[in-house]
Amino acid sequence: MTQRPDRALPGEVSPITVHIDRWRTALPPDAWPDGFPDSGLLWRRDVFAVAQAWHAGRASVRQLLVAVLMWGYGPIGYGPWRTVRALEGDPDGKRLAYALEGLRAPVRDEEALRTAYQRLRDPKESRLPRLGPALFTKLLYFAGYRRAAAGGASGPGTTALGDGQLQPLILDPAVARQLPAEAGVRRGTEWLPAEWLAYLHWAADQARRRGVEPDEVEMAVSQGRFTHD
Repeated sequence: MTQRPDRALPGEVSPITVHIDRWRTALPPDAWPDGFPDSGLLWRRDVFAVAQAWHAGRASVRQLLVAVLMWGYGPIGYGPWRTVRALEGDPDGKRLAYALEGLRAPVRDEEALRTAYQRLRDPKESRLPRLGPALFTKLLYFAGYRRAAAGGASGPGTTALGDGQLQPLILDPAVARQLPAEAGVRRGTEWLPAEWLAYLHWAADQARRRGVEPDEVEMAVSQGRFTHD
């Protein structure tokens, strides 16, 4: 698979392969993201474009969830089925909208991240079927990440100013098993909000030391490329 530097984010090695026809057949029409690539190759920028449309009111939260889960599941055969189960748990998108409302604000603090994580973790609030932390942290990442745009450049997931806010990141087994103890994350899959936030602080510190984006740290960790100073 040939990398396309024009689509890859810094640190992103390759796109995710998905079986588009299988997903189109399985998903309800209202949940399909408008303008989503039909090539079967998804880059993070493609999902951020849907997140940007959601922030602007041009995409629904259900479309955002589908874009995230298509990228998250990739070629895994049960991905479409599990995504449909999650959608059935929130047919009007109200539970997801409630969970993510704090990430739409121009300025959001650490408490907004904690609240969003906790709502998606709690079945009495916004947790959906088949959507545990390994997947919903992907949703939080794409919905809430604000990339510092060097030189005022613009694009999906960017802000013109590096606002210094804590950035949501993906926490899944591929990341967790590679994290050092000082990141504050136990092995397992049902991480507490405090563990996720400890990891975000650790990644932010590592990013500052290296002069990179926090998600570059996450990518390096998940791919086994992270090295300590």
